[in-house]
Amino acid sequence: MAYIIENAHILKSRELVTNSLLIQEDKVLATITSPRQYRLIKMNLDHYIMTPSYVLLSSKITPQLSFQQMKELLIQQFLLKGCTTLITYVNVSYESELVSKVNEMKATLMSSPIDYLIGIKIPVRLITPSLIRICKKERIPAIFIEVDHRNELNEVPWGWIREALFPYNCPFVPIISSLQKKEVKPLLSNWKHIMEKQKIPAIYEEIQENTPISITVLNKIGLYPQKYSFMNGAELSYNLYLKTREIKNVDEVDLFHYHSDRLVITVHKGKIVRTLNKVQFKSGFGEHIMVRTPAFFSL
Repeated sequence: MAYIIENAHILKSRELVTNSLLIQEDKVLATITSPRQYRLIKMNLDHYIMTPSYVLLSSKITPQLSFQQMKELLIQQFLLKGCTTLITYVNVSYESELVSKVNEMKATLMSSPIDYLIGIKIPVRLITPSLIRICKKERIPAIFIEVDHRNELNEVPWGWIREALFPYNCPFVPIISSLQKKEVKPLLSNWKHIMEKQKIPAIYEEIQENTPISITVLNKIGLYPQKYSFMNGAELSYNLYLKTREIKNVDEVDLFHYHSDRLVITVHKGKIVRTLNKVQFKSGFGEHIMVRTPAFFSL
């Protein structure tokens, strides 16, 4: 059934943009300028601020969690925070265990009420052409690299790695394992220098957990604009915050961290999954997302 969301005050980088959206079931068909000319049911959101539902990274999901522990984690850390897509990863120490560990994580998340992507986390020594080819075959959306010190990146055969990545080109994501803060900045600077010089698709900063992942990162992974947008063809997943004077000049991250008490509705693929503090835990409603083309959309 088609209907119109009118007077949607959509938050975009501290600015509220008012639009009307033509909706068909769980998809955004189009942004429209004259909703009155359509003889369709209309849903007026004038009293709310609207954002796409968030995508969050979590390293806390493991196959060792019981169903009850997993359910509690997904409710408290994701659904109640307006997140309907999560990114996680499995720790891979040997190339031979990559596929089995990813499959184990898939089985763990089969009952998830929200969508999920599964990446891998590896040490620098495992950056090899053969592992990259497995990642490409399995459509791994992101490869998290644990970096201990600067010099180890210089030992990687980057030319062969770049060749093995093509044409899928899933991004490398740094994880700085150093416990000393003063070492993080030079490690990241060196990471960026090497990735740019060697023309390796990469994220240049660590992805922070428990904070909305930016559009730039989501695009490199291949999620944007299918998710976290209201573009034509995007899925209908969004949050509604009560519109008040205090939250008119904040960005999406501030809204997430400091105004969660104003979050009243979360919709996932056209279905309400959270109303006020009540969550509808739809076991198995989430899907394992297989990214077809990372960085397909040009920002």
